[in-house]
Amino acid sequence: MQRKGIEEDEIDKRISMAQRAFPDALVENYESLIDSLELPDEKDRHVLAAAIKTNANVIVTNNIKDFPEDYLSRFGLTAVTADDFLTDTIDLNNELAVEAFRALVLNRANPNLDEYEVLDRLRENRLIDTANYLHALL
Repeated sequence: MQRKGIEEDEIDKRISMAQRAFPDALVENYESLIDSLELPDEKDRHVLAAAIKTNANVIVTNNIKDFPEDYLSRFGLTAVTADDFLTDTIDLNNELAVEAFRALVLNRANPNLDEYEVLDRLRENRLIDTANYLHALL
């Protein structure tokens, strides 16, 4: 069975890799909060519930409109785009960010792309400021 064009075993592999890389990212016991939350798109309430449960400060989403700033502030949260989050992260340690980016490029195999081609891919995926910031640091 496929979801979004990805085979089930590949999905399981990716989930397993993410869980190993980010063990603290698994949020449990947030479900009881969902029904008490109000968002423009009810399908997003689980995201807010998980953020509240973990005492997060930020929700990273490209659907900013679905997470109203005034409502999130009640929970001590803000919503930022992936592009803003990544540029803020790069800003914390430029040298480490460039090192990580270069490692990412070196580990790409299919297709094999150079740094500038990867930057172009980032731009194509709406990470324009991130790509431009990294480009300026290279």
